[in-house]
Amino acid sequence: MGYMHQTFLDGKGVFACRDCHTHFTLRKSIESRQYSGQYGRAVLLSDIVNVRVGEPDKRSMTTGMHIVQDIYCMRCNKYVGWTYVRAFEPEQKFKEGKFILERELIYDISRECIRDSSDWIE
Repeated sequence: MGYMHQTFLDGKGVFACRDCHTHFTLRKSIESRQYSGQYGRAVLLSDIVNVRVGEPDKRSMTTGMHIVQDIYCMRCNKYVGWTYVRAFEPEQKFKEGKFILERELIYDISRECIRDSSDWIE
């Protein structure tokens, strides 16, 4: 398969895999905190690194039908969220090409691992 290049992010508000600490995104990439996933609260992001995508899947979600791809940590292969490939409802098109990370599966490496704090991702 070959060597997989891993990107390291600098600055405050670097969000990483809870299991292996691989960097995913910066706080400034958060577009919304008003999302839910399989494990509870989630965030919508414009940019993400160090993930691999699964196969496209047509899913019925609370906001309508979407084609999504699950995303997995590049290093440990743990499921961490999904990316929107296509939205069928015109008012949901803004999600296309964006990412959801499940808050339960990530943490802010600039702080202690603070899973129980409700304000850690503000």
